[in-house]
Amino acid sequence: MKNRAATTIDDHHEAEFIVIEGEGFMNLFTIDKNKCNRDGICVAECPSRIIEMKDDSSFPTPVFGAERACIRCGHCVAVCPHGALSHSLIKIEDCPPFQNDMAFTDEQAEHFLRSRRSIRLYQDRVIEPEKLARLIEIARYSPTGGNSQMVNWVVVSSPETVRKISGMVIDLMRAMVQKKHPMAESYRLINLVNDWDAGIDRISRGAPSLVFACAPKDYGMGAVDCTSALSYLDLAAPSLGLGCCWAGFVMMAVVKWPPLQQTLELPEGQACFGAMMVGYPKYRYYRLPTRKKPVIVWK
Repeated sequence: MKNRAATTIDDHHEAEFIVIEGEGFMNLFTIDKNKCNRDGICVAECPSRIIEMKDDSSFPTPVFGAERACIRCGHCVAVCPHGALSHSLIKIEDCPPFQNDMAFTDEQAEHFLRSRRSIRLYQDRVIEPEKLARLIEIARYSPTGGNSQMVNWVVVSSPETVRKISGMVIDLMRAMVQKKHPMAESYRLINLVNDWDAGIDRISRGAPSLVFACAPKDYGMGAVDCTSALSYLDLAAPSLGLGCCWAGFVMMAVVKWPPLQQTLELPEGQACFGAMMVGYPKYRYYRLPTRKKPVIVWK
């Protein structure tokens, strides 16, 4: 095997790099020359525009500075129909092929999404840790800004701790009612407090677990990425026999109530951007309810 110098041009400047013949180019990705038919699909698909082909007879190569500009999205590996490209951090052997027989039709996709329910009644049953871990494993494939993958997780898997957190939320609500906070009236918080005092939990609804999605405080896309990740978790839950509900009141308290912030003990520099109740549904559903017609403005 021998090295040779090659020249590549990006939008701004020309530079030299080393091409390792037979294995690939630089250290960013490798090309199987026996499989690559030089169709340029990886070049067209790369969102960072860091792959180029000099002509129809050349193989894909990284542009100058590609290793710094690459967002590790894996598009180049996933889009090649010949399995010819492997990324240094996204090995082709770790990327299973699409299974066409598992693809949704539009009717199946609609059925799947319409069958999703917000679960507010749960069985008195603790969730196995491996199921919670599996949910998060699936949720990590949600889209993130620039493929930053900065979402982190805090899992409260003890029903006793969940109830303690619910009590802290009620403490905040009591204070808001006493101070006549505007939210106390608009959300009728006194009703939630009275129900709690009567033994009815409308905060975490008796869920055995709470899952919190977090991201660095100084990361501008934290709220969007965490919401996306929790949505994936929510949609995946029924496949494991579980159900979810967005824990809006818990999130309100996470933002406003220092005692709860101290209880969660978020990692240094992290902020919580979403919370989800998780548990085994007490009842199953048999129908797909309707929703309002969408309002669409066509341009």
